[in-house]
Amino acid sequence: MVNLGKTSRNIFMILLGSFLLISVANAEIIASVDRNSIDFNESFVLEIKINKDTNLEPDFSILDKDFLRGQLSRYRNTSINKFAEAIHSQKWVVTLKAKKIGKQVIPAISIGSESSKPILITVNESRLLMPGEAEIFITSEVDFEEAYVQSQIIHRSKIYSSVATRQQVYSPPVITGADILIEKAAENQYYKASLNGQTYNVTEIVTAIYPQASGEIEILPAYFEARIINDGGITGKKLFESGAHKVKILPIPRPPKAFPNANWLPALDIQLNQEWSQDPNYISVGEPFTRKITISALGQIETQIPTLLPQDIEGLNIYTDKPEFKRYFESEGIRGVRTEQFAMIAVDGGSIEIPELQLPWWNIKSKKWNIATLPSKKIKLDIPIIEKEVSAEQQYIDTEVSAKKNNIDKSINETNWKIISQFLGILWVFTLFFGWFFYRRKQQKFVIKKSKEIPIYKRQAKLIRAAKKSATNGDRAGLRFALIEWAALQWPDKKPRSIAELAKYFEPPLSEELKILSVNSYGNLTEKWDSRKMLTAINTLKLKKKDDDASIKKTLPPLMPSK
Repeated sequence: MVNLGKTSRNIFMILLGSFLLISVANAEIIASVDRNSIDFNESFVLEIKINKDTNLEPDFSILDKDFLRGQLSRYRNTSINKFAEAIHSQKWVVTLKAKKIGKQVIPAISIGSESSKPILITVNESRLLMPGEAEIFITSEVDFEEAYVQSQIIHRSKIYSSVATRQQVYSPPVITGADILIEKAAENQYYKASLNGQTYNVTEIVTAIYPQASGEIEILPAYFEARIINDGGITGKKLFESGAHKVKILPIPRPPKAFPNANWLPALDIQLNQEWSQDPNYISVGEPFTRKITISALGQIETQIPTLLPQDIEGLNIYTDKPEFKRYFESEGIRGVRTEQFAMIAVDGGSIEIPELQLPWWNIKSKKWNIATLPSKKIKLDIPIIEKEVSAEQQYIDTEVSAKKNNIDKSINETNWKIISQFLGILWVFTLFFGWFFYRRKQQKFVIKKSKEIPIYKRQAKLIRAAKKSATNGDRAGLRFALIEWAALQWPDKKPRSIAELAKYFEPPLSEELKILSVNSYGNLTEKWDSRKMLTAINTLKLKKKDDDASIKKTLPPLMPSK
C-alpha cells in the first residue's frame, strides 16, 4: 500500500508538471480595450498581453485598414508564483482612432503562431460643433496653394482649447508626393482668441516647407490628442485632426535674358547692404580696409543664398574672408542672411570706382524675376605725404629778420636820412653776416640729414623681416604688403603692382609660392597656401637672371645684414 501511494504521488506530480509546461508553451494572447463604445473623434486604447517572455512583436499592421494608429508602448513583467517559479508576461498598449462610424471589429492580433480573439466595438457619430461651441478643435492653413521648387510654403497649425487637458500630444502632418525640407519657422506662439463669445487658449505651430522637386505634395492632417478634465473627472484620450492640403509645385523658370547664368533664388524680398570699416573718402595707399556685403532674403534659408563676389578692381588688392550666416523669424517666415567680407589694400592713388553689384532673384508673389542692386561708389585713395619740418633755428632767423625789417620801416618815418643811411649800412653788414651764417648752417643741416637717412638696403631688410613674421603668423595681407613695398625699393622705375607680377622676378621656390599666394588671395583655393613653405622660400630668395639686368642681383641686400 505504501509503495502504491508513493507511486501515485509521483505520477500526479509528473502529470501536473506536464500540464504547466503545455500551458506555458501554448500561452494565450489576451486582447482588451479600455471601452467598447467610442465617439468618432475619440481615441481608445487596445492592450495585447501574453504570459510568457518572447522576442516576437505583435503584427499591428492588420489594423491600418479601419483604424489610425497612435502611440505604442511595451511593458515587461516578472512575478513569482506559489511554487517559487518565475512567471514572465509582456504587454503592448497602442492608441487607436476609428476611420468610420458604426460597428467595428478589431481583428485578431498575431504573435508568432498564436493569435488573440477579435473584439467588437461601437463607434458613435460625434456631434459636429462650430468654433465657439466645441471645447477643443485644431485648424491648419498654408500660405500658397501653388509654389516653386525650393520656395517657401508656410504651414500653420492652431490648437484651440477652452477646457483643462492632460497628456497633450501634437503630431505634425505627414507630407507626401515629393522630397521636401522642413524647417522651424517661428517659436510656438501662445495667445487667447474669442470665437462666438467663447474664449480659447490658442497654441500656434509654424513650419516652413521647401519642396525639392516639381509635381504635387499633399500635406496630411495634423493631430492633437488629449484627455479632457470635466466636473472633476477625466475623459479617455480624444483625438482631433485638422484639414489636409494639396500644393502644386512648379518647375524652376528660365533665367532672365540679361543674366543667363543667374542662380535660382526664390524669395519674398531681397535686400542688399554694404558697410565700410572706415570712410571710403579718406583711405591711403597701402592702408588695409574692409568692405562687408550683406544679402538678406525673406522666405529663404541662409545656406541657399548664393555667393556674391565683386569684380576685380584695378588698383585694389582684394582678399575674400569666410561668409557669415544668420537666421531670423518674421511674420512671413524665415529671413536668411549671408554676409560676405572682403579685405582691401590700395596699391595706386587717385579715384577708383567700385562697380555696382546685381543679384537676380525670383519674386514668388509676383512670379517675376527681380534684380537687387548695390549701387557703384567712388572712393578716393590718397598717397601718404611726409611733411618737412622747419627747424626752430630757421624760424627764429626768419622772425628776427622780419622784426628788423619792421623796425627799419618805422625808423624811416621817425629819423632823418643820415641816421637811416648809417643804420642801413650796419644792417647791410649784418645781412652779409647772417647770410654767410645761414648758408653754413644749411650746409651742415643737409649733411646731417643726409647722414641720418636710412640706407635702402636697411629698409629692405626691415621689410624682409616683416614678411617673414607675416609668413610665420599666416598673415597673407601683411606678407603681400611687405613684399610689394620691398619690390618698390628694389625696382623704383618698374614697380610690380601685384604678387602675381612680382613672382616673375624670382626663381623657384619663391616664384611658385608667390603664385600660390596670389591665387589664394582671390578665394580660388585650388591649392592650399602653406606659410612654412613661404618662409623657407623667402630665406632662399633668389632673383631671376636676365642678360639685360645683370646689375639687379648685385644690388640685392642680404637677408640678415650686419647692423
